[in-house]
Amino acid sequence: MTCGCDDNCDAQQTLMPVDQALERLIENALPSGETEIIDLIDASGRILAENLCSSINVPPADNSAMDGYAVRSADFANAEKQSLPISQRICAGEVGIPLEANSVARIFTGASIPIGADAVIMQERCEVEGDNMISSGPISAGTNLRKAGEDIAIGDTILKIGDQLKPQDLGLAASVGISKLKVYRRLRVGIFFTGNELREPGTKLNAGQIYNSNRYTLRGLLNNLNCEIIDLGIVKDTLQATREAMLEAAERSDLVMTSGGVSVGEEDYVRIALEELGQLDFWRINIKPGKPLAFGKIGNTPFLGMPGNPVSVFATFCVFAHPYIKKKSGATDVLPNRFMVAAGFEWKKKGYRCEYLRARIKQDASGQSSITLFPHQGSGVLTSTSWANGLAIIPPNTMINKGDKIEFIPFSEMAIY
Repeated sequence: MTCGCDDNCDAQQTLMPVDQALERLIENALPSGETEIIDLIDASGRILAENLCSSINVPPADNSAMDGYAVRSADFANAEKQSLPISQRICAGEVGIPLEANSVARIFTGASIPIGADAVIMQERCEVEGDNMISSGPISAGTNLRKAGEDIAIGDTILKIGDQLKPQDLGLAASVGISKLKVYRRLRVGIFFTGNELREPGTKLNAGQIYNSNRYTLRGLLNNLNCEIIDLGIVKDTLQATREAMLEAAERSDLVMTSGGVSVGEEDYVRIALEELGQLDFWRINIKPGKPLAFGKIGNTPFLGMPGNPVSVFATFCVFAHPYIKKKSGATDVLPNRFMVAAGFEWKKKGYRCEYLRARIKQDASGQSSITLFPHQGSGVLTSTSWANGLAIIPPNTMINKGDKIEFIPFSEMAIY
């Protein structure tokens, strides 16, 4: 839904710069502070609510980095071949007896080094004759050993408050024996969608109707952020229905999000209801697509009003809602990394808004990366979001020549695959 104005109309009005809007959002993203204790096995994607410190060394003891023979380096001080008896065999999980001088121990990867040994000779350098191992030196003390505490020492902080837990983080916590974690409660996000033309997939469309694709895009994006979703569905395009939905969502949620109804059309009631029930902090951003993004409060509950066009919903979620929700969920690292990549296209339009183009990185035969654009960049072309693997950023009043370096945000930076 738009006001029908052309670009000249927009250019004459004040639009908030993207960076300023993003800064305002992040400043206002205050976590609830509520926490819960959950099992480590269920913690992937959650936000850690305390620093994790190790109570043990990892590895807990000096151990072998490979299959071979534990030796005293002094017994292999020169290049001459030595033939020494194999006094014991030590597998991972076993503890050997002290190694006597002029003897060796058969040892396997991960097994504890016996007292007296200070090096491991890899088995590829050894021969075995009967009960003796034959190898030549010299070998330095510490060769092929993993020292106790080499990875993690007692008291080390292994994960920090505000970390969003990755699968490898769960493995790290498990490696020091932690079975439960204190995490922030999942953010409750109330959503609803406005538009009498909207219908759910699986129903028959009548003339003038469309399927509610935004519901499924938005729910998927929120699920990727581990949000608890309170879905009020499609709300009629009336001021009263919009008011009622807003109040219900605000009462049940930490954040209310809508799609549609934030422009200036006669049937765009979301912005009007917001101003009646709470406050409108800012509205109309210097971005394309997604200019009519609204932020404010319904009572004390934050509100994000997304545009109605499908691509605008997706793009503004990536740019604004994603970091806002991460910060409000308790995360400390909220902004996606951006990369400078050569443009594989020309851009001669020189628009006044900052454009976020659906794009894909490709590599040529020599391994050089460049950005290619989806051929149709309209805000209703949802196929562009499925085709792309990121967003290419064209600053306001900028033309791009092929080969110019421009900013690119991969969807993988926002866990959108």
